[in-house]
Amino acid sequence: MTILQLCLNALVLGAAYSLVALGFVLVLNAVGAVNFSQGDLVLVGAYAGIVAASFVDLPGLLLLPFVIVVAGLVGVALSGAAFFPLRNKPPVTVFISTIACGVVIQNTLNVVFGPEPRSGPALLGNVQLDMGGLQVSSQSLAIVAVAIILVLGQHLLLNATQFGRRLRATAQDREMARGIGIPVTAMIAASFALSAILSAAGGLLLSNQFFVSPNEGGHLMLKAYIAVTIGGWGSTLGAVIGALIVAFFEVLISSYVSYTAASIALYMCVLILLVVRPQGLVKETVQRRA
Repeated sequence: MTILQLCLNALVLGAAYSLVALGFVLVLNAVGAVNFSQGDLVLVGAYAGIVAASFVDLPGLLLLPFVIVVAGLVGVALSGAAFFPLRNKPPVTVFISTIACGVVIQNTLNVVFGPEPRSGPALLGNVQLDMGGLQVSSQSLAIVAVAIILVLGQHLLLNATQFGRRLRATAQDREMARGIGIPVTAMIAASFALSAILSAAGGLLLSNQFFVSPNEGGHLMLKAYIAVTIGGWGSTLGAVIGALIVAFFEVLISSYVSYTAASIALYMCVLILLVVRPQGLVKETVQRRA
């Protein structure tokens, strides 16, 4: 396989990972705590797509609105279960509550669907295209296109709308936002919902080319955590860059050596980065953490 082909495969994987990492950052910025159930939200999207495809024979792209609605509801429920009852407690309690919620999601998926790996619906079929000797599937092109649209949509929502400005104001200073009349509780719930939507969309994108099972949430959570550490805590641009770097390590090094070697190389680079540039590649604008 040529290096160009490998780079394309890494780009496709990184595009899906970037949505998960962005969802991770949204909750991190909104409440100043890590959502350890982020990987399980990816599986919510994957299985929502699988369920929808079992009832209607439609491409995954047309099932995406259903996945978004389900994920949004799960995100709001997660905020009500894992954050709001503990909002005045130490941040570690929120960490633990999100872990507990992730375990609930994982075991619920296990009970309903079983532990066997499953494949989700293709976004636009799976036709192989030959582009100057480069083999590109319609699924790969659709994954990259959908991820770009969602990333740009999230950027425009946060930076070009009144709703987005309220979300950012709540993330930056909750008390000040409440003082100027912003419904802080609703904004935090919306941040959880938007986070779940992005992660679930990533799950739908991944579920066709990569088998999914209920027990993969922790693995996906770790990828998002590493991506955010590399890119910079609190930085949405950094999350995307970090996700692409993780994907390139996975695809390129594992293709030439092994997946284990790729993991070792990635973690070594993360350790070096933490020593040399602990704030990550992209410094966040406002550095405030609970």
